[in-house]
Amino acid sequence: MFVEKTDSQIAKLIKKEERRQAETLNLIASENYPSKAVREALSSIFVVKYAEGRPYKRYYAGQEFIDKLETLVEERVRKIFGLGSKKWAVNVQPYSGSPANYAVLRALLKPGEKIMSLPLSHGGHLTHGARPSLSGQDFKVVNYFLNKDGLLDYKEIEKIAKKEKPKLIICGFTAYPRKIDFKKFGEISKKVKAYLLADISHITGLIIGGVHPNPFPWADVVMTTTHKTLRGPRGAIIICKKELEDKIFKKVFPGLQGGPHGHTICAIGVALKEAMNPKFKRYASQIVKNAKILGDELKKYGFNLISGGTDNHLVLVDLTNKNITGKETQILLEKAGIVTNKNTIPYDPRPPFNPSGLRLGTPAITTRGMKEKEMEKIAFWINEVISNPKSVPKIKKQVKKLCQKFPIL
Repeated sequence: MFVEKTDSQIAKLIKKEERRQAETLNLIASENYPSKAVREALSSIFVVKYAEGRPYKRYYAGQEFIDKLETLVEERVRKIFGLGSKKWAVNVQPYSGSPANYAVLRALLKPGEKIMSLPLSHGGHLTHGARPSLSGQDFKVVNYFLNKDGLLDYKEIEKIAKKEKPKLIICGFTAYPRKIDFKKFGEISKKVKAYLLADISHITGLIIGGVHPNPFPWADVVMTTTHKTLRGPRGAIIICKKELEDKIFKKVFPGLQGGPHGHTICAIGVALKEAMNPKFKRYASQIVKNAKILGDELKKYGFNLISGGTDNHLVLVDLTNKNITGKETQILLEKAGIVTNKNTIPYDPRPPFNPSGLRLGTPAITTRGMKEKEMEKIAFWINEVISNPKSVPKIKKQVKKLCQKFPIL
């Protein structure tokens, strides 16, 4: 490793992080392991190149191959979603999901205009209008909510939309364990003459794999990150109707960003190529199978699941009946080698830093090759650690042993 010769301190941290990940179970729903090919592309010579502008409309010289690269990746995005270039425009330049969402909002709305979204506390995202975010400061925000069963109520959403008449509606979430009916969202948006932004960051790989409904053609704009169920690098993609291209793309550059990160775009292209392989459909299907089994097994141990289960890659657990908070559970499980994240649940009486819920995801452990049998073990360990904290050292050894059977490739 070249880093060792240059910077031993950083090299040690890299080695320690590699060991931590290798010996623990990653159940964070928003994380995944990109392939060696993706990581190789991410460290390619494209890291050098400044490429401000759009393909074949740059400000610097030396753009022959970056133009070909970016155009190729855009074409792969359209191909993988079955989109035509006459109707849909693609931008692979956003650095990440948060600035991508903000670019869309600033392009389609004037400051002070109204957006409608699911709040962060119910499974939305910070950039969907939460007060600490600029999206919640620059625009007026109205919310729709999950019902008491933890489900989207489309009739109620339509009722709120007709009353509030937002300029833009956001769907797509970070902690919603059920399928999203994009068609219904599209119909609601049309009725109130609002734009529809679908943030599919968590479920892009599931959509490509055919195990979750597609947001096209219902959404006006689709935004996705590229590192979750897609297994790419940390970047983002905006796909919009052709007539919105100029408005939105100008907000990406020069509105919010300088030159795009060519090495990231390169790695996104490789991830998309991998997702076109039939193996990816089997991977996406296994993610959902694993999440369902994990949820079902936890229910056998008396855990309450928001919405009663899952249709996608994540399980949201209400820990109230276990007399332990999400924060306490997260800390305890990490000591046993099981990495999760505390999470608010709908109508949570507790604060975000110490909520009542725990979010569990299966994309990363599915990438490692784990299947239903391993989900049963993991559910057993989670229950064992929470019900008997003294079992942590024993469980940690068992977790490490399992991880050794499923190396990170």
